[in-house]
Amino acid sequence: MTVGLDEHFRSTVASWPAPAPPAGKPDERLDHDLGRLFEAQALSRHLDFVARDLHAQGEGFYTIGSAGHESNAAVALALRPDDPALLHYRSGGFYCARAAQVSGVDPVRDVLHGLTASVRDPITGGRHKVFGHPALHVIPQTSTIASHLPRAVGVAFGIHRAQRIGVTTPWPDDAVVVASLGDASINHSTAVGALNAAGHAVHQRLPLPLLVVVEDNGWGISVPSPPGWVEEALSSRPGFEYVAADGADALDTLTVATEAAQWVRSERKPVLLHLRTVRYLGHAGSDAELGYRRERDVVADYERDPLLGTARALVDAGWSPGAVLARYEAARSRVAGAARDAVPADRLESAADVMRPLDRRTRAAHLAAADDRKASFPRGLPEEAGPLTLAQSVNAALTDVLAACPQAIVLGEDVGTKGGVYGVTLGLQKTFGAARVFDTPLDEQTILGLALGASLAGLLPIAEIQYLAYLHNAEDQLRGEAATLQFFSDGQYANGMVVRIASLASLKGFGGHFHNDNAIGVLRDIPGILVACPSSAAEAPALLRTLAGLAVGEGRVGVLLEPTALYHDKDEAAPYAAPEAWRPGKSDRETGRLHWGGREVLVVTFGNGVAMARRAAERAGVEATVFDLRWLVPLPVLHLLSVVAAFPAVLVVDETRRSGGVSEGVVTALVEGGYGGRIARVTAEDSFVPLGPAAAHVVLTEDDVVAALSSLV
Repeated sequence: MTVGLDEHFRSTVASWPAPAPPAGKPDERLDHDLGRLFEAQALSRHLDFVARDLHAQGEGFYTIGSAGHESNAAVALALRPDDPALLHYRSGGFYCARAAQVSGVDPVRDVLHGLTASVRDPITGGRHKVFGHPALHVIPQTSTIASHLPRAVGVAFGIHRAQRIGVTTPWPDDAVVVASLGDASINHSTAVGALNAAGHAVHQRLPLPLLVVVEDNGWGISVPSPPGWVEEALSSRPGFEYVAADGADALDTLTVATEAAQWVRSERKPVLLHLRTVRYLGHAGSDAELGYRRERDVVADYERDPLLGTARALVDAGWSPGAVLARYEAARSRVAGAARDAVPADRLESAADVMRPLDRRTRAAHLAAADDRKASFPRGLPEEAGPLTLAQSVNAALTDVLAACPQAIVLGEDVGTKGGVYGVTLGLQKTFGAARVFDTPLDEQTILGLALGASLAGLLPIAEIQYLAYLHNAEDQLRGEAATLQFFSDGQYANGMVVRIASLASLKGFGGHFHNDNAIGVLRDIPGILVACPSSAAEAPALLRTLAGLAVGEGRVGVLLEPTALYHDKDEAAPYAAPEAWRPGKSDRETGRLHWGGREVLVVTFGNGVAMARRAAERAGVEATVFDLRWLVPLPVLHLLSVVAAFPAVLVVDETRRSGGVSEGVVTALVEGGYGGRIARVTAEDSFVPLGPAAAHVVLTEDDVVAALSSLV
């Protein structure tokens, strides 16, 4: 098929007669634009051909190409090189066209280094093949199922929200955000939610300069899109202007893309560009396309080649067919020469090399107190109010972070006027305004996507997920998008943010499993993120401030699991630490907190388990010291191992589930660390939490801990 596509282009152009002399004065601008378009398209096409050759040689590792989609180069030419771009994996034409607008960037070598997993790849450093480059403002995305679209909406939202609150973004004030995706991906809930969030924002008259390019080749791997469905689905989206272009018609594509980009830039409203394309060479090199398509249909699609469309436009503008073919062959030679230089590639040589961006430590930002701190606390400073509950202490810490960091915003469902379902954000909107504390649509993908994009725009998002079980609706925004950005950009991009989640399951059966969830396995296996869990009002502010400081200083994604059962527990109330007591500089993210009580047993726990273990030890008559982990990802293993040797026995008290819970990691760390004493654990059952008193049968209870201590000692 590669040979057939290449030969069809060359033989077709060669068969065209020489053009007649132009009747009037030639349009130099059109000639220039068409020339730039064809150059980018030809380079992208030959890169796809070479990708197959490199794979056959065992030197290339990625064969999802852009062949047939090269019309997206016209979109790049319609935009400026400082417009942020979050691109589909078939964006070779776009990338080549944008690179030509910026001196010092060679798209051919960039793509080849990505294909060969070379450490010279300018965006991933040999970790993957994605389109990205800081100098081109192309933000790397995996973009497999439109998972990057919520982030794109967030970037567009964040540009104007940052301007509104006086925060500088990496882009001009009139920047346009472009995101591209495939036609099959518009059916995914991620795309539907993102487009809905964009329309929701426009309905509220919020600026949203977003150009969404849906590249419609008619196929989702082997499944055809129903005829007419893409147009119907896109043209009816509320809040969007809908325009369409035929990618095989170069002039039509250039015109429509230019007008769409200009409209977004001037009106600050989103446009859906339905770009009709064609897919050549199958979905990827491993795709046996003839297993589900007839060969004559594949060959018939050659007539829709966007390179042929641009070549015809060039000939109509006065180029000779020979000149077009010479430009095409020059692109082949350029790519072939660069491919010879690219192999053998220098590749990552160790696990440490691969993982370096995931834990690139610099320094957590120290959040100093605001100059006029009293203005943020109209009812008096929290350190002067006496003991605060967990909810009150988190509220005070959020107030201090918002006051200390002008770029900080709080977002989520019900966080505004209502102050959250537990009142944790009560009063923040009144103090800091609706531009910085605001409600979102009831969609967790949107909440996290807005935060991801806003972070790239220079903001410090603090997003709230109402209940732990709700996170599972959107966990890929953390796993596939938030955590991977530093990895896929070799640390050149980061989306520092904090996610607060009301969580854990000690509410005596209230709400059932949706409001009383103890499953955090999905968070424990995401490389690079941090997860903290306070055990009391005394611990919560420092953990929140540390996560915020790491988000600002290192671009970290941090999660704060707030035990709902402790929100309003007066027994766990504690004084609030004034800013002068805050620890500056490097955070203590690798240490737990010891509550000394005796050396018969060390109880390792967190969250609700700390108070539960201390009461249980007293009831059981056991002299126990409690080690509060505080950090669940990664666990403070070195600190734990430095303490545990002084104890003959360890009991891990874990309110998460037996399978996939925190205790698995703790016990493994103890065994691998060479601890020789007795080890036991007590956990919740591997069950959902039922409604009402039956919950006590499956969640961890104080009686369970008493029994475990008595048995162990």
